[in-house]
Amino acid sequence: MKLESEHRGNILVIRAVNDRIDAAGAIQFKERMREIIEEPSERVVLDLSNVMFLDSSGLGAVVAVMKALGPVRRLELSGLTPTVEKVLRLTRMDSVFIIHKALPEELRHVG
Repeated sequence: MKLESEHRGNILVIRAVNDRIDAAGAIQFKERMREIIEEPSERVVLDLSNVMFLDSSGLGAVVAVMKALGPVRRLELSGLTPTVEKVLRLTRMDSVFIIHKALPEELRHVG
C-alpha cells in the first residue's frame, strides 16, 4: 500500500496512492498509517481521492487508524469518491469522521 505524507504547518496530510483499500491491502495500509501517524501533528487528513474501492476490511483499517490516533487527534477524510462515500454513508461512518469534500487549497501539494 503506497501512501505519501507531508506536513503542512501543524497538519499531517496523507495521500493514498492506490485505488483500493480492501482485504488484500488492509493490514499493510494500517501498518503503514501507524508508522506515519507517529509523527507529531495537531491534525491528520487522509486524502482518499485516488481510492475507487473500499471494502469492509479497508473500512476497518481506516477506523483502526482513527482509534490509534486517540482522543486528542482526529482522523479527517477528504476527496471521497462516490463509491467510498456510499460505503461510509451506508455504515453511518460519515457521522464519525470529519469529511472534507476536497483538500483545502493550502494542503494540496503532497508528494
